[in-house]
Amino acid sequence: MLDQPQITQTTAQLAAVIRLTIPRSEIQNAMGSGIGELMTTLAAQGIAPTGPWYSHHLRMDPGIFDFEIGVPVSAPVTPAGRVVPGELPAATVARTVYHGPYEGLGAAWEEFRAWIAAQGRTPAADLWECYVSGPDSGSDPAAWRTEFNQPLVMPDA
Repeated sequence: MLDQPQITQTTAQLAAVIRLTIPRSEIQNAMGSGIGELMTTLAAQGIAPTGPWYSHHLRMDPGIFDFEIGVPVSAPVTPAGRVVPGELPAATVARTVYHGPYEGLGAAWEEFRAWIAAQGRTPAADLWECYVSGPDSGSDPAAWRTEFNQPLVMPDA
């Protein structure tokens, strides 16, 4: 289930990120180990996350994911291992929240993209998902929340 989508303006967010380019089939393993590495690095540097972790997909390809696993932070992270400073960009985005298990993300994105098209808007090449609540917050997938952010190409003025 999706909340009513809306168009909004985001501000740039300082982040700690790990950049990955992997086969789509490896996403679950990469996400788990990546978020663990991010959180361990932040703790070692005394930096607390300022929001939920996210994945920022930079290029969409059916077989390959080119993306960053990230978490917003209040202070720049010092590069350590795969963790480097990053940023979620300021952008005009279409945004909604998906309620449900991660297995339903693909179909939910299709529904969301149809809404964007119906608004006459053009999606940019990137997108990001913020994992507001998931398996770490409870075992009932119906209670999980994933925020979808689809940057939009702005029409020529």
